[in-house]
Amino acid sequence: MRLALKVDVDTLVGFREGVPALLELLARRGIPASFFVAMGPDHSGRAIRRVFTHRGFLRKMFRTGAPRLYGLRTMLYGTLLPGPAIAASEPELLRALPRAGHELGLHGFDHVYWQDCLPRLTREQVQAEIRRAQQVHTDIMGYPAVAFATPGWQCTPAALDALTAARFYYISATRGCCPYFPARGGQVWPVLEIPTTLPTLDERLGWEGRRASDFNREILAALRPGQTQVLTIHGEVEGRVCFREFAELVDQAQTRGVRWLRLMDYAAELWQQWRQLPRHALAPGTRPGRAGTVTCQGPEEALP
Repeated sequence: MRLALKVDVDTLVGFREGVPALLELLARRGIPASFFVAMGPDHSGRAIRRVFTHRGFLRKMFRTGAPRLYGLRTMLYGTLLPGPAIAASEPELLRALPRAGHELGLHGFDHVYWQDCLPRLTREQVQAEIRRAQQVHTDIMGYPAVAFATPGWQCTPAALDALTAARFYYISATRGCCPYFPARGGQVWPVLEIPTTLPTLDERLGWEGRRASDFNREILAALRPGQTQVLTIHGEVEGRVCFREFAELVDQAQTRGVRWLRLMDYAAELWQQWRQLPRHALAPGTRPGRAGTVTCQGPEEALP
């Protein structure tokens, strides 16, 4: 049983408070992870527009206790409060991630802008967002990032064009069941996609009365010998309010003999057998407990 741990960092509080806590926990357990950090401003407050565009968004905010998960200041950034820089606010913390043996990748520039506006963006506009994120990463780290996880699991053909042109080693942009190359009508994008295969805690928390302990049992039950699953956690959630519950999940997985790995190591294995990887279309889909849609791994497309 193998589990690739993907840590999405969407907000300033998730970066400043959640990441250090997760680093300490992972170091104690000897677990490598892939951290994807939003490189630009924290505009979380602008997500309030989803009340009008994402069915069930307001209900989800109440169900999960959003003020407790994210904090009041975070919910005002970009509206009543200016949006502070995330990655640039703690450059040494960003540098600490690869020094600790973890992978560091891009999680976009402006997380809310990508997640909410991507369907309307052209390839050139998407490229501009990628360049902004890459520039911040390069200024701090001294080299560009080689992996990109799209905010909110939102991806479009224009985004695939831009991500392919940026020559990332791999991307993680969708929800699905296995790694693949995105395709549409005979066109195949030569960018390796490693989807998130498991549900996330922020989706399940409070859904149909579920608690974090119920989520942990669901994750452990989904692990199978001979399979590699991808679990996405969030610095704002598992790194803070639900830290104890995540630590319990880690310990339970360790007891069951789960092997942890970074997505970059998984990608290296996959590129060794890239000719055998399937081609799949992208399709909008929903996930239980989540408001709005995400981009999902669609039907497999026949090879030309």
